[in-house]
Amino acid sequence: MFTAFVTPLFLLILSNWVRSSPLSSSESQHINWKLGSTSRLQAPISLKMVSTNMTVVDSEIDVTNGWVDPRILGGQLLDFTTRHKGEPLNVIISGRSDPYILSEGGFSTYAKSLGFSSECFGLHYGNIHQANLGDGNERQDEQLLARQYYFTRPGGPVLGTCWESLAGGNHFRAWKQNGTMADTGAWFLGVSKEEHSGKHHMIIPDGYNIGRDFLVAQAVSSPTHWNSIWWQTEVEWVEGLLEPGNDGVNHEIEQDGFVAVLTVTRL
Repeated sequence: MFTAFVTPLFLLILSNWVRSSPLSSSESQHINWKLGSTSRLQAPISLKMVSTNMTVVDSEIDVTNGWVDPRILGGQLLDFTTRHKGEPLNVIISGRSDPYILSEGGFSTYAKSLGFSSECFGLHYGNIHQANLGDGNERQDEQLLARQYYFTRPGGPVLGTCWESLAGGNHFRAWKQNGTMADTGAWFLGVSKEEHSGKHHMIIPDGYNIGRDFLVAQAVSSPTHWNSIWWQTEVEWVEGLLEPGNDGVNHEIEQDGFVAVLTVTRL
């Protein structure tokens, strides 16, 4: 009960305090991300690798690409938001990336370099999502939830995500593909942009595409850094992992079916 009282009060005070605070340069920029300017790959499912009863797995499954199509072993690229609906896993951080960011702590640091950080004072709002990455771990709870932060002054990531909780913005959930059947180390992200708290953080129209494109633009526009660690990120756009449209998609919001595969190299 104490938390339920203090949190709205804090956000009200924060909303007044932040009026004089500059937005981060990443938020003030207009992002005009054009998919046509990037390379695209087709990713058809290959069922020859798995038996019909899903108990015998062919040894040909290749993890050297840095990620494995979850559908091969019964997973999917929609998470489990509700019993019948899910949100698209529309960004993959390849397991061929800097080993540091494949750890949970390292990935959190890399996310800060993109303008995302952990939730406001560690307080979680909303449902816990699950995902099945087809790695033998079945359905797993989200491992990370990060929100866009807005402030450039010291302490920005902490207070900035509090502002996102109030005003809305971009956020993502993340799961790691590390089961015994497909141990790639890749991170699978569900990225979207949500409304402000007055609209109960509903995903905005076209919010899955917009959120994904914002994160990708942050990653590839120039080298990113945090705590004196610098990274260069490359992107490949993959078709065929997600069906375009809104079939089975939470809030019935259309999405274009593209998945961005990021490979992150430390400089």
